[in-house]
Amino acid sequence: MDKPKFAFYYGIVLIAVGIGVFIRIPEVVAQVATIAFFANKIGVITFCSYALGCMLIVAGGIRVFKNYNAFKSQD
Repeated sequence: MDKPKFAFYYGIVLIAVGIGVFIRIPEVVAQVATIAFFANKIGVITFCSYALGCMLIVAGGIRVFKNYNAFKSQD
C-alpha cells in the first residue's frame, strides 16, 4: 500500500475515532463526575474532551481532503 492510499484510510480512521469520542463523552463525564477530586473541574474536562474530538475529526478531514485526488487517480 502506497503512502497516499494509507494516509487516506488513516484519515477515515481518525474521523471515525473522533465521532466515537463524541458519542462516548456523556457517559465518561458522568463517571468522572462521581470522583470527588474532579467534581468541581467537570466543565474543563468536558471542554477538553470535546476539543479532542474536534481535533481528531479536523485532522482526519484534512488527511482525506489532501489525499483524495491522489487516491482517486490511482484506481
